[in-house]
Amino acid sequence: MLALDHIAVSGETLADAAAHVEDRLGVALNAGGRHDVFHTHNRLLGLADGLYLEAIAVDPDAPAPARPRWFDLDRFSGAPRLTNWICASDDLAADLAALPVDAGAPVALRRGDLTWRMAVPEGGALPFDNLFPALIQWGGPLHPATLLPASGCRLRQLVVAHPQAAELGAMLRGRLSDSRVVFEPGATPELRARIDTPHGLRSL
Repeated sequence: MLALDHIAVSGETLADAAAHVEDRLGVALNAGGRHDVFHTHNRLLGLADGLYLEAIAVDPDAPAPARPRWFDLDRFSGAPRLTNWICASDDLAADLAALPVDAGAPVALRRGDLTWRMAVPEGGALPFDNLFPALIQWGGPLHPATLLPASGCRLRQLVVAHPQAAELGAMLRGRLSDSRVVFEPGATPELRARIDTPHGLRSL
């Protein structure tokens, strides 16, 4: 089984991505860190119910990675926006083997005391125009959401809009059960999140 773990807002720079989240939600992000292997960096926001949000971008101070970056960040351009959703797995290898699409191969990662494995496709982009969920398996009891201060924000709904939304939803049926995640037919692939904040309902 899979469980919604976090959502990611990408930007051409981390400052752009973070400013987009802070402007839309009216709350300040917390410090994150740098990622080896993919050479990106992030800032974080704790959400209710064990979820979190990350603003992420290419780290300009890091060398070029030896492989394409996750979340297709090598080809990201334009305004900052919600680009990815990430689901946690208890058995990453088994879940990947059971999927009818190539969602990537596990890559071992570490940031400080946090350890995890993330499934990343060889070319960096996930199926369904990058709207298939990235799969993650945490390597220990530590999780970013438990380390972040409460923000007063809660994810109410995550809309996955895609021309093949019905097919995407069918692939995940029986693997992910979360009433907050809605698959919606749409001409343009995009993610939309509705988030309750201390200032009312806001959208990304």
